[in-house]
Amino acid sequence: LFRSQPPDPAWPSAAVSPDGAPALWLERTGAPSVVDAVILERAAAAIRGVLDRTRGRAPTAPADDPALVETLLDATAPEQVRLHAARRLGLDPAAPAHAVAPFDGPPRVLAASALRGPTPAGGRPPAPENPARARPADTDTGSAGLTLPSGRVGVGPAVPVLELPGSWAAARTALRFTADGTPHAPGPLVVYADELGGIGLLAELVVPGADPPPDVQALEAAVADAPWMLTTLHAVASTASLRGAAVEVNVHHSTLQDRLGHAEALLGWPVRTPQGRLRLQLALTMRHLGRQ
Repeated sequence: LFRSQPPDPAWPSAAVSPDGAPALWLERTGAPSVVDAVILERAAAAIRGVLDRTRGRAPTAPADDPALVETLLDATAPEQVRLHAARRLGLDPAAPAHAVAPFDGPPRVLAASALRGPTPAGGRPPAPENPARARPADTDTGSAGLTLPSGRVGVGPAVPVLELPGSWAAARTALRFTADGTPHAPGPLVVYADELGGIGLLAELVVPGADPPPDVQALEAAVADAPWMLTTLHAVASTASLRGAAVEVNVHHSTLQDRLGHAEALLGWPVRTPQGRLRLQLALTMRHLGRQ
C-alpha cells in the first residue's frame, strides 16, 4: 500500500531484520494487543523467508549484498543477470573493477578507480623482489564507496565486469601469497595478482599439505633451529642488500653475517650469492604456499 504520509508513530510496528528499523506497521488505533504482535511477527517472518530465498538476507545497502557479489563472480550466471547485479552494486558495467578475496569475510568487488598506487607496503611478500605491494584504497569511490577489507586480502586484476569471475580466481591465488606480517608469518597483508607475474604459477604447483620439496625441508629444519631464523632469512630474501636486511631485523651488519653463516650451514647452500638468494626466495615462497 502506497502512502504519501509517513506512518503514525502510535501504530504497532516491527522490524524485518534483527535490530533494524521498523519496516512493518499495523494501521490501527488503540492500545497494542497480543494479537497485533502476533500478526506483525508472522508478517515479518514471511518477508524474511522470501528475502532468504531470493537474496540470502536483507542487506543494509545493495552494495553490501553478498548474493549480488556472488552472482557477479559466478561465470555460470547469465550475462544479463551479472550486469544487473553490477548495476545494483553501484558499478559502471563499462568501467573495470577488481574482485577482492579477503582471508576472513565474503568476496568483495571494487571499482578500479577505488584503488590507487602502487606504493610500497610495510611488509614484504614471501616471493622474489617484492612481486606484490599493497596499494591504498580510496575512501569515496568504488562499489558504493567500499574500500579494501582489513586483514589479509588478495586483489584480482582490473577487468570489465563480465570478466570478474577470472579476476576472482586470480584474487584467490593472490590471497595465498599474503601473510600476517608477524615474526612467525612474515609477508604482506595485501597482494595484487597482477604484480605476481610468473611467481603466481608456483601456486598451481605447490599443493597445501603435500610432502615439501628438499629445499623446503631444509628450510624448515633451519627455522626450527633458532627463533631469529625465519625473520632473518625473509629479510635477506626481500630486501635489496644485506645492510638493508640488517636494518630490517634491527641487528648490526656483523651480527647478520654471523647469522647467515649459521643458516647456510643448516640449509646446505649459500644465501649471499645471486643464485643462492633466488633459491632461498623460492624455498620461502614454497614453504608459505604449502601452509595455505
